[in-house]
Amino acid sequence: MLLIRLLLFALIIFLIYSTIKYVLNPKRKLELAHDQKKYFFFDDQNNVRKNFLITYKGVLFEGEKYLGTTENSFDVVSIFIWPHRVSALKGMVSEDFLFIEIKVLEHYPNASIDWKSPVKEFMQKNRAQDTPFE
Repeated sequence: MLLIRLLLFALIIFLIYSTIKYVLNPKRKLELAHDQKKYFFFDDQNNVRKNFLITYKGVLFEGEKYLGTTENSFDVVSIFIWPHRVSALKGMVSEDFLFIEIKVLEHYPNASIDWKSPVKEFMQKNRAQDTPFE
């Protein structure tokens, strides 16, 4: 009888632990934000080799970080960002991509951000239109 009680107690502890791990899992938060078409930034800032994920307005973006030197230290100096599905970009405007750039720069202030195709061409075209001719 004592063994059954110990097993039941261990099962309850395991279920509570599993539930807490599930609720606090950042990947789950990313998926939830993606489904709700909200902004979420998922990154392991201590691991430069691991790409980060951003979801914004139902579009999932991935960013690749590159380490380099700044004046005082080694830091992330270059980031390439691309959408997972190009067809999901429908309806996005240049302000949406600028918002994502600002949010990435909050985490990596020394980085220069480059977009991969087709966002790169879209941003270049919009920046060219915003630049006054002299």
